[in-house]
Amino acid sequence: MSWTERLSATRKGLRNLNGAIPDTARAFGGLGKAVKEGGTLEFKTKEFIALGIAVGVRCEPCISLHVEALVKAGATREEVSDVLAMSIQMGGGPAMMYAAKALECFDELSAG
Repeated sequence: MSWTERLSATRKGLRNLNGAIPDTARAFGGLGKAVKEGGTLEFKTKEFIALGIAVGVRCEPCISLHVEALVKAGATREEVSDVLAMSIQMGGGPAMMYAAKALECFDELSAG
């Protein structure tokens, strides 16, 4: 399955969940908006942090959503790779496996 297909499946699943728990979904969405729009770090930096955490906790759907946001924010392959290197340093071998997935995702989404 391509990363584009995975993103679509993730969004479909989230829409289904959000329909079941609309109050929670709105609250979580509000938290995300507040965090991404407030503070002193720029949006792209925050997304780099989110990608590093996604790799560290081994969440493929999270990886795809944050890589997509980074592609849209103009992140370069070199910047993403640097974040992945830090993730590997902190997470060891398992993080290396998910970092490889994240770079594959970046390559696919940034090409299209």
